[in-house]
Amino acid sequence: MKPALPEDAVAYGESARGRLERLGGVEFGLRAEADRELRKDAGAALADLGMLELDVRDDLDQFLAAAALCRVAGALCVPWPVVEDLVRTDGQWLALIDPAGPRVDHGDLHGEWVGAALDGAAYRLVIGALPHPAKLGPFLVPATLGEPAEQVSADDVARHLVLGAWRILGGLEAALGQVVEHVKARKQFGQALAQFQVVRFGIADASVALRGLDELARFTAWRLHAAEPAQRSADAVALRLHAVDAARAVLRTCHQMLGAIGFCDEHDVSVIDRHLQPLLREPCSGESLALRLVPAVRSGAFETLFS
Repeated sequence: MKPALPEDAVAYGESARGRLERLGGVEFGLRAEADRELRKDAGAALADLGMLELDVRDDLDQFLAAAALCRVAGALCVPWPVVEDLVRTDGQWLALIDPAGPRVDHGDLHGEWVGAALDGAAYRLVIGALPHPAKLGPFLVPATLGEPAEQVSADDVARHLVLGAWRILGGLEAALGQVVEHVKARKQFGQALAQFQVVRFGIADASVALRGLDELARFTAWRLHAAEPAQRSADAVALRLHAVDAARAVLRTCHQMLGAIGFCDEHDVSVIDRHLQPLLREPCSGESLALRLVPAVRSGAFETLFS
């Protein structure tokens, strides 16, 4: 494994950031909640970046470019189902769902949707009426299961989980960056918040969590193209579980450092947190992801440093 991303993937991510920032960044994501038609501009910008030309299935470098794009999308709250678009199957957007209560992020966008459970069982989705705007998951739309569809491969499910984890990583990095700037600038009792030991410890813990998630995301992306099928699936679940756990810790720290302002839409952290919630809750909870790892641990498909 090479720990550094290929130069082409890094350059693509930087190009994507520049193009998507011109839309308005996090502020654009916030405005799209009120005016859903704005999402078409996000889709057009992603098309300009050649997103749909990326081969996320057979080319590792292009998969890493897609991962870099997902990272940027998370940081800027891009109001578009980037992961679902990247792993299209037969021209249809692919969403990971809980069949007992399917919900689709941006499901109201024009197009056909296929929903797959983590075991690969797939269904054509009938998108329901738009719900009342919700603070958590502002673009989540309820759906019902339609006709059964062709089984989705375990590798496609794994790719979906991994790219979603890269989007979570981008959002968390942006949120923590905002908080670091806040504690450097905000003064209390005559000194910057960053000078208080408890604040430093909190920021350090969050930074370590993000560094670990970054390393695991790179490793898992490589494993998707190098490991055995059962190992690929186990690694993808483990990465998504770690992303969910890291998000809980990092977002908790961010809101603690910001206080009440962290829950106001005037601050980017509030918007980032809200836009990440569907990835943290769908297709299942972190606890359910952990339970899915148990058989892989017993069978040896989930490799660790210990026998």
